[in-house]
Amino acid sequence: MAIFDDMDVTTIWLDGSFVDWDSAHIHVLSHGLHYGVGIFEGVRCYNTEQGPAIFRWDDHLTRFYNSAKPYEMDIGYSALDLTEATLELIRRQNLNACYIRPIAFFGYDCLGLSPLGIPVQVAIACWPWGVYLGEEALASGVDVMVSSWRRYSSNQVPMNAKTTGLYVNSVLASEEAHRNGFSEAILLNTDGNVAEGAGENIFLIRDGELYTPDPSQGLLAGITRDTIITLAREKGYTVHDEAIISEDELHSADELFFTGTAAEVTPIKKVNETTIGMGSRGDITQDLQSAFFDILNRRNKAHDEWFTYV
Repeated sequence: MAIFDDMDVTTIWLDGSFVDWDSAHIHVLSHGLHYGVGIFEGVRCYNTEQGPAIFRWDDHLTRFYNSAKPYEMDIGYSALDLTEATLELIRRQNLNACYIRPIAFFGYDCLGLSPLGIPVQVAIACWPWGVYLGEEALASGVDVMVSSWRRYSSNQVPMNAKTTGLYVNSVLASEEAHRNGFSEAILLNTDGNVAEGAGENIFLIRDGELYTPDPSQGLLAGITRDTIITLAREKGYTVHDEAIISEDELHSADELFFTGTAAEVTPIKKVNETTIGMGSRGDITQDLQSAFFDILNRRNKAHDEWFTYV
C-alpha cells in the first residue's frame, strides 16, 4: 500500500490548477528529474485553538524564492498566488493539520545540462504527517550516529538553497544510520566539524548555554532553528548561533537536540555509543520544547505574526 492510500488527500495544485491527486504527472524526461535541479520547502499547518494555522509560512516562502536565485529559476507565480493556492488546497481537503510541500523544478524541454529556456513547473501538495522521528522520540529522544558521509561545503554547492538534488547526501547518511540501528545521522563538514543532521539542525547545551553551528559550516539555516534561537533568548538563555562544534564535543555535551519542520524539537539521547547526559530529555531541551509547542498550539498569544490562519 502506498503511504498516501489511507489518507484523505485528493488534490494537488500543479502549474496553476487544482488536479486530482493521482493525475499530478510530469514527463519522465523532465530536466529536474535527471539533474536534481529543483527547490522545495517543508512547512507545517497546526490545528490550534484558533483553528488551522500555517507556521512561519512567509519565512518559508521567502526561502523558497531565494533558493531559486542561484539556479536563475523563475517561479512564475507570486507569493500571493502560492499563498492563496495553499490555503485553498487545505480547505478543499478539510485538513486541520498537515505537512505542506511546495516544489519547483525545471520541466520537460531538452536534456542538455543548461536549463536555459526550460519551463519551470511548480506544485504544492499537503497531507497529514506525524512527527518525523516518531511521537515517542519527542519525550524519550533518539539514538544517532556520526555518518561517514560528509556534508557539502558552500563553495561546492549553494547550501543556503533548499535544493532537491542535494538531499542525496542526506539519504545516504540517513540510510547508513538506519542500517546500523540508529534513528538518524549527524553529518560533519569537510573540515570535520559538526554541520547538521540528515534533515535537521542541531543544538548542543553545555553549562546552561546553547550552541548551534553557523551556516558557514555547511548547513541550511532552518526556520525552526531560528525559532528556537528566538525563544531561547526570550527565556534568558545565552545562545551561540555561530558556533564551531567538533565531533568530540558532541560526546561530552550535557544535552543535544535536533530542530526542523519535520522533526520539530527532538532530543538526542545517544551519539554512536556515548550516552548524552542522563540518557533522556534534558531540562533545558524540555523547557524549550514546551515553549515551542505552546506557541504552535496558540496556548499563548506570543508571536502571532508567525502564523497564517487558514
